[in-house]
Amino acid sequence: VQLQASGGGLVQPGGSLRLSCAASGRTLSNYGMGWFRQAPGKEREFVAAISRSGGSTRYADSVKGRFTISRDNAKNTAYLQMDSLKPGDTAVYYCAAATVPWVTTPGVTTSGYNYWGQGTLVTVSS
Repeated sequence: VQLQASGGGLVQPGGSLRLSCAASGRTLSNYGMGWFRQAPGKEREFVAAISRSGGSTRYADSVKGRFTISRDNAKNTAYLQMDSLKPGDTAVYYCAAATVPWVTTPGVTTSGYNYWGQGTLVTVSS
């Protein structure tokens, strides 16, 4: 499966952005999905994940209550709604796909994912 992330950009603190991850080559419903981010000089870190069914999610503590992961299997697309953005959220955001059972939420480590998108830059600054 090929993944294409989009929706990044420059936003002021407190603002919102919605990232999209479009899949091609294979049906997105075959995979659990995750979002990671990598700030300059830092390691890639887990942000959020969602099961294949969409019924189960998990979030990093740093984004819980501000970010929402979702998916539309009919559109072969996953999303990351980001609200109340902070300068510390500035990073390149990557979507990733994991081969997991239908109700399993993918994990928080990069090694648990099989396919990666190219990343989209989110800059939070006034």
